[in-house]
Amino acid sequence: MRIGHGYDVHRLTEGRRLILGGVDIPFEKGLLGHSDADVLAHAVMDALLGAAALGDIGGLFPDSDPAYEGADSLALLGRVSQALDENGYRIGNVDATVLAQRPKLAPHIPLMRRRLASAMGIDPLRVSVKATTEEGLGFTGMGAGIAAHAVALLEEKRQ
Repeated sequence: MRIGHGYDVHRLTEGRRLILGGVDIPFEKGLLGHSDADVLAHAVMDALLGAAALGDIGGLFPDSDPAYEGADSLALLGRVSQALDENGYRIGNVDATVLAQRPKLAPHIPLMRRRLASAMGIDPLRVSVKATTEEGLGFTGMGAGIAAHAVALLEEKRQ
């Protein structure tokens, strides 16, 4: 078994959609980034890649490459899952936490879990998503951005 941790953060800005875990969430601001800026999916990808020692999403999908401009992060997560499979790993489980003062994310978490699980090709029961505020502290607490942490457990496939 192998364990990995992922973290991502993006600034909130006007004129962008807010996408978390592949779910388009109604909000007056969205996350700024080269792709769709889905911090939850990005943290999950980095946790998976870290567990397999396969680098990080910046190495696989560089923001300097125009091919990834506006990219769907769930599609990228599918590619990460495929790379894990090709390297002899299967996903045991993923546990993620989104840090956001607003909007309230609880109503969207079941769909986030299903969409992330689908992109990874695993059962939604193997995916945990939680959300928390930071009680008004720091950049997330002040509403300047949203961050996410994720941990992942990989199992080596038996030969």
